[in-house]
Amino acid sequence: MLNILKSIIFGIIEGITEWLPISSTGHLILAETFIKFQGLSEGFWDMFEVVIQLGAILAVVILYFKNIWPIKKKDSKHGDKGLKLDKDILKLWGKIIVGCIPAVIIVLLGIDEYAEEHFYNPICISIMLILVGIAFIVIESLKKKDSRVNDISKLTYKDAIIIGMFQLIAAIFPGTSRSGATIIGALLIGISRTVSAEYTFYLAIPAMVGASLLKLLKFGLGFTGEELAVLLVGTIVSLAVSMLIIKFLMNYIKKHDFKVFGYYRIALGIVVLALLFAGVI
Repeated sequence: MLNILKSIIFGIIEGITEWLPISSTGHLILAETFIKFQGLSEGFWDMFEVVIQLGAILAVVILYFKNIWPIKKKDSKHGDKGLKLDKDILKLWGKIIVGCIPAVIIVLLGIDEYAEEHFYNPICISIMLILVGIAFIVIESLKKKDSRVNDISKLTYKDAIIIGMFQLIAAIFPGTSRSGATIIGALLIGISRTVSAEYTFYLAIPAMVGASLLKLLKFGLGFTGEELAVLLVGTIVSLAVSMLIIKFLMNYIKKHDFKVFGYYRIALGIVVLALLFAGVI
């Protein structure tokens, strides 16, 4: 029962921090230093912290299903029956796939495993929290009022690959935030805040599903009953919280910028460094 309660806490953290640009991996790693599962298989945590992202991804699929599902019914008003493929959505998926290419290369080269071994620690997390926080404040301060792209259909393949390159930073350095890195990349090339966030949601679907499947294959399917319950609870909680947070974020950035998240990141990074020097973590 205690592990289930811990799973709920981790699911809440994942649901909140996956979509706000404040680093879900960083928060989960920091939380795990204080709240640890007891009596579960070796390697379960490494798998758990990635796979509960499936809940967060499912939230995107549910909320944006009409925007990303390319199979549509034909217009019955004109006597057409059957199904058709939406060309605009197919083009969007082309841009999503292009944006994921840099991350795929990182995985094929094994750089992600090297990064996990050497950079997944509180010092790196705190440094990246602060640096990316500063980047958000600076970029938002310099951002022009008029954006080059205000509709996701206007996003180009060049834009997609550039944003995908920024995702690499998050793949290598925990504490960066995948959503934070991609949003920063999008803002730098003139994409509006709402389009930046929306494309980040879509880009996460193949990236995070792929990462989760790789972790599951590495861990294996030999779950104990308790481990399966812990994983399912964390994923379901992550789904529920993510749906609320995505709606909140999209409403928030219609009237505000991302600076508040930058200030939060800097404050958290300083707190983590202070705890490190105090020997608490």
